[in-house]
Amino acid sequence: MAGFRFLHLIRPFMAVLPEIAAPERKVPFRQKVLWTAVTLFIFLVCSQVPLYGIMSSDSSDPLYWMRAILASNRGTLMELGITPVVTSGMFMQLLAGANLIQVDYNLKEDRSLFNGAQKLFAMLIAFGQATVSVMNGLYGPPSELGAGICLLLILQLVVAGVIVVLLDELLQKGYGLGSGINLFIATNVCETILWKALSPTTYNFGNGAEFEGALVALFHLLFTRSNKSRALKEAFYRTTLPNVMNLLATALVFGIVIYLQGFRVEIPVKSSRFRGQRGTYPIKLFYTSNMPIMLQSALTSNMFMISQLVYNRFPENILVKIFGTWTPYQGTSQMIASGGLAYYMSPPHSITEALLDPIHTVLYITFMLSACALLSQTWIEVSGSSAREVARQLKDQNMVMAGHRDESMYKELKRVIPTAAAFGGAVLGAVSVFADLIGAIGSGTGILLCTTIIYQYWEMFVKESVENSGEALAF
Repeated sequence: MAGFRFLHLIRPFMAVLPEIAAPERKVPFRQKVLWTAVTLFIFLVCSQVPLYGIMSSDSSDPLYWMRAILASNRGTLMELGITPVVTSGMFMQLLAGANLIQVDYNLKEDRSLFNGAQKLFAMLIAFGQATVSVMNGLYGPPSELGAGICLLLILQLVVAGVIVVLLDELLQKGYGLGSGINLFIATNVCETILWKALSPTTYNFGNGAEFEGALVALFHLLFTRSNKSRALKEAFYRTTLPNVMNLLATALVFGIVIYLQGFRVEIPVKSSRFRGQRGTYPIKLFYTSNMPIMLQSALTSNMFMISQLVYNRFPENILVKIFGTWTPYQGTSQMIASGGLAYYMSPPHSITEALLDPIHTVLYITFMLSACALLSQTWIEVSGSSAREVARQLKDQNMVMAGHRDESMYKELKRVIPTAAAFGGAVLGAVSVFADLIGAIGSGTGILLCTTIIYQYWEMFVKESVENSGEALAF
């Protein structure tokens, strides 16, 4: 009863919480594509609309390393990105999975109240993050901004957070393809990669004007430098701006993730009612898809943000220093973790840095692999994809494992599924670390998320095309 009482506390807010009505009939595939494009357009517009009332945005960015992953853009309406939605969803799923609150997903009211609770917590998290950001001088000293502008900035960020919640709900209710969160992450990471490859912005570091885009710089150096071999070396290995090796590393990681997507264990199943009806139940290497790396990113980003903001206020406090110490990066105003837990949870910035500080490297790799494996195992329990749930679903469909008795099906699934979840999560963490160390653009986590999301959309397009026309799309 205690769990239901908690959900009942959400009832008074249901009347005022914004909600997207579910479609009355199945939405045609073409309309889904259209709604997905409209959702993406709204997100991109919000990512470019600057916040009104900003005095300065030159201060350190506490989410600098996580911007692409969190689909956020500094100084715009998408300042917070998907952080409130992901954090709220993760928090509620963990509460439900740990049975701290009781949710019966077979009851329409419980599903509605649970979704309402996620929205409410997302709005509260957006309000809290917006307030902390504004009051800690992220957009200028609050005393100079004034109370009115501070309130206006907070209001803009909260409204933008609500927009993200509604866009995500619009797609998940069946109007579009996939989820808004996945769509926004993939778009942001792809945008970052394309910009680093083709950016026409120029910089001067003492050797003349250089283009930021790696490919643009390659052709520019080849056409303007008389020493072609030196021009190629500079285009491939320059350290001040993105280089061609970074692009090749990014392509390599994309290929590795796509290759690993094909690894799976096929469990033979047969019907217990109809003789001769057989099939397979696939258990992929990435059994929990990209959820472990997404959860790890959400946890890390929240910790980094809190650690940096608290350190700016209380730099001499011993507990704050244990949590994380922050220093400017290479003469810029951008702060990076230089000590404490935050430092060992952040990746080395290059292979050279990784070799110079092996303790940091080893601890970071250990953290990534163990965190992703643990979160993957936890997620199967809270998301309804555990061995017990899969066994129940197969039993409801009158399916049993070939060569096994009905009673032993759960034991066999319990042997395979948790192992696949933990090992798959660890592999995700390992690929992310590898991408960071070889200098892939957009961070290892970002590329990993982007690749798995694009692969999911490819599978979605194929499935929809088969259902609508009977034959797969040609790619």
